[in-house]
Amino acid sequence: MITGSEALLKTLIAEGVDTIFGYPGGQVIPIYDTLYDYQDKLKHVLVRHEQGATHAAQGYARVSGKVGVALVTSGPGATNTITGIADALMDSTPMVVISGQVPSSLLGTDAFQEVDVIGITQAITKWAYQVRKPEEIAWAISRAFYIASTGRPGPVVIDIAKDAQVGMVEYAYEKVNYVRSYQPIPDMKPHRIEQAAELINNAKKPLALVGQGVILSGAEKELHEFLEKADIPAGSTVLGLSAMGSDYRLNKGMLGMYGNVGPNRKTNECDVLIAIGMRFDDRATGNLQAYAPQAKVIHFDIDKSEINKNVAVTVPVVGDAKQTLAAVTGLLKPAQHTEWINSFDQDEKEEFEKVISKEVTPSEGYLRMGEVVRKVSEATGNNAVLVTDVGQNQMMGVRYFKYNQTRSVITSGGLGTMGFGLPAAIGAKFGAPGRTVCFFTGDGGIQMTIQELGTIMQENLNVKIIVLNNNFLGMVRQWQELFFHERYSATVMTNPDFEAVAKAYGIGSRTVEKREELDEAIEEMLNYDGAYLLVANVESHGMVYPMVPAGAAITNIIMGEK
Repeated sequence: MITGSEALLKTLIAEGVDTIFGYPGGQVIPIYDTLYDYQDKLKHVLVRHEQGATHAAQGYARVSGKVGVALVTSGPGATNTITGIADALMDSTPMVVISGQVPSSLLGTDAFQEVDVIGITQAITKWAYQVRKPEEIAWAISRAFYIASTGRPGPVVIDIAKDAQVGMVEYAYEKVNYVRSYQPIPDMKPHRIEQAAELINNAKKPLALVGQGVILSGAEKELHEFLEKADIPAGSTVLGLSAMGSDYRLNKGMLGMYGNVGPNRKTNECDVLIAIGMRFDDRATGNLQAYAPQAKVIHFDIDKSEINKNVAVTVPVVGDAKQTLAAVTGLLKPAQHTEWINSFDQDEKEEFEKVISKEVTPSEGYLRMGEVVRKVSEATGNNAVLVTDVGQNQMMGVRYFKYNQTRSVITSGGLGTMGFGLPAAIGAKFGAPGRTVCFFTGDGGIQMTIQELGTIMQENLNVKIIVLNNNFLGMVRQWQELFFHERYSATVMTNPDFEAVAKAYGIGSRTVEKREELDEAIEEMLNYDGAYLLVANVESHGMVYPMVPAGAAITNIIMGEK
């Protein structure tokens, strides 16, 4: 007989958990007391805010492919996780959040720090369940991991009443690998495989759109074989970027609002559009009425609710991308689309001349965000994990960082959560301790979760932090400049001395604003033994181009100032 708390920890270990991100409190103390005896098996990372626990768990999950785990107390502890849970749902990140709860005898009495966690989180989870008896703990936790990690991944919340934590139970672990009425991987339809292959075999101008579903299913090899056999150029969503190497010959760059010109224009020129593990988000499509009207659309997705949700589909291919891609590839005829692929060259040349060259290799003026990002990427051999916050730093990061391996982009896609980046970088370092983690943020985003520098200090984490400091909420300022007559309402930032803040946390730091000092500063940061914060004072009115205005056609691309 053991306590419910020990049953919880034993089950986490049985499920392969090695790291927990959390913050203790009154209704979860029994679990933390038991954790004291399990420190050799479970690493607990004390964050500085419960939102940080969820974002760290996300970063860990995204870079490692495992389920991220957060442990918090009841009431405000649980409600502080809401943003991270919603973020994980939008970005299909496997995460289990375990919250303490008041004793079951007090439920519904408005007891101290009681809140209806299940009611609050049901809309933003794959499953939310309240445990009131110790006998339910092992089953609930194993079921949570099964649901969070299978099919289209996502967050699960398990709320555990305090009496269930301290109650005694005869422990028996049985791994859950089946839930009635839940089919994580839909059955493949052979006729859909055949229809997709026929369309692709007859295509003259096929274009693939690669989403995060490829990474989540571990289908990078299958994607490569598919693209090579049919000779299909491909663009990527933000979250799908590292499914292909940046310099891969068929990788034509990022699509969407701040994406590359080629894949956006060619979306409205291709005859067959092949979406793989992406959901036709509005940031990727622009005006749906003007989106690929000429194309026949094949949509590979594990979640049938995404089929025909935003874009009318000619052939739906529902299933796990690793299986469905391989099945379609087996029916493809080797093809060559040399002329079609070469037609991207003119778009790339135009974008380089009008945007990229000015951003990455400027000859004068203030530092540019893009040049800082590109130089950091090159200094790491393009092998680092990119973590970003949200805003201009995010778009510059994903545009100008380069990738040689999968699971190299950790960013908040669907929810666009400012403050995501710093705790996510912490989680990424725990998830991939052997890789360099470079976190790009703005002066606004870092201040939303800046307290997590304390976690970096306590854990002595070697995370490289680059603040692209323009003294503005840069992305909002960009929209104000372009669409609101330069009325900069509430976007000017008065910032602290970031170096002084870093010093207070025992973190190395330096500020750079001269171009001739940038290479040396980056080298110093990367060679520094420990966490380092590099403040790059960049152009205050820098813009992210190309840009497709919200609600415009994907081909309505702003390339820069007229």
